[in-house]
Amino acid sequence: MKFMHLADLHLGRSLNGFSLLADQKYILDEILTICQDEQIETVLISGDIYDKTTPIGEAMVLFDDFLTALCALKTEIFIISGNHDSGKRLSFLHRLVDKLGIHLSPVFNGEISRNILTDQFGKINIYSLPFLKASSVKEFFPQRDIKTHHDALACVLESIELNQNERNILLSHQFVTGALASDQESAVGGAENIGIEIFEPFDYVALGHLHAPQKLKYDYIRYAGSPLKYSMAEIKQEKSVTIVDLGAKGELNIKTIPLTPLHDLRELKGSYDELTALSNYANTATDDYLKIILTDEEEIINALAKLRTIYPNIMELAYANKRSQKTEDSFSFSEQVLSRSPLELFGDLYQKQNNQPLSQEQEQYLSQVIEKLWEVDLCGR
Repeated sequence: MKFMHLADLHLGRSLNGFSLLADQKYILDEILTICQDEQIETVLISGDIYDKTTPIGEAMVLFDDFLTALCALKTEIFIISGNHDSGKRLSFLHRLVDKLGIHLSPVFNGEISRNILTDQFGKINIYSLPFLKASSVKEFFPQRDIKTHHDALACVLESIELNQNERNILLSHQFVTGALASDQESAVGGAENIGIEIFEPFDYVALGHLHAPQKLKYDYIRYAGSPLKYSMAEIKQEKSVTIVDLGAKGELNIKTIPLTPLHDLRELKGSYDELTALSNYANTATDDYLKIILTDEEEIINALAKLRTIYPNIMELAYANKRSQKTEDSFSFSEQVLSRSPLELFGDLYQKQNNQPLSQEQEQYLSQVIEKLWEVDLCGR
């Protein structure tokens, strides 16, 4: 079986006030072309379909068009919800569309959804595990001591009776320890981290949540990454789709195919005169989404408006000169604070006030409190 692993579509996303819907339609069309060229049989989408739990109508239409086109290619589609999705909304009509080959993971009810596919080598068990919080799992396993995301996921995965003679694939949307994350994706206080060892029994683990495509300890445990650059922290990332050719038990070939966006997200650095010289910008993609860094010592009056006559999609304008260096130095303490987790900062304060570090029990309790506060902030409740 040949399948494609996708994740973190974030349909409906805007970046610095710019709607990315046209870019998302373009990249989904490119993905469809790859599906056709590669003769993909199955598509796995590992969460964060939408950017918000209540997606805009245009984003829902875009996803509807994408699924309709995939169905026309005779592909089986497996979808789980991520932390940006509403599991209830995304799984609406899941029993009905299941008959069309669109397998939407239902809201977690204590069991992992399983579908069985077959090929010339036998059965392939596909387990779909939507984004879970520890509190979501405790309800169904009251006898277990569940305090962290790792405890919760380990408990759920242990409940599966895996047939190790068959091939088993897992879709999951979590933060796995050891993965490379941007500053915006870091787990708060480490409370969300999942140990990679709980995924080892599977033949392929299709992860979502982190936007950089990457393999972890093993080649078969992977983040597909997002198809587009969704923050300035992702400027240097190379986006791709992951293609897996699954053979007999223990045999799989994995490759990635680069994606070319409608507008790239890039950084330009130089003086105002350099950036406005025709010889420097002629025959370049001036309509890309840009972060521009000016090196002029004196501030250019109306620089943003003037530069946008050449580069219409400037998302950020900054200066890198002697004056900005002094400003950066003056804020170095603030940057150090921002780079540390809430748990670390509270631990420092506790140490200074009590002349001793937090105990393990105190750290664990504080992590749970921070996690609950973080969930409230993300969900707006």
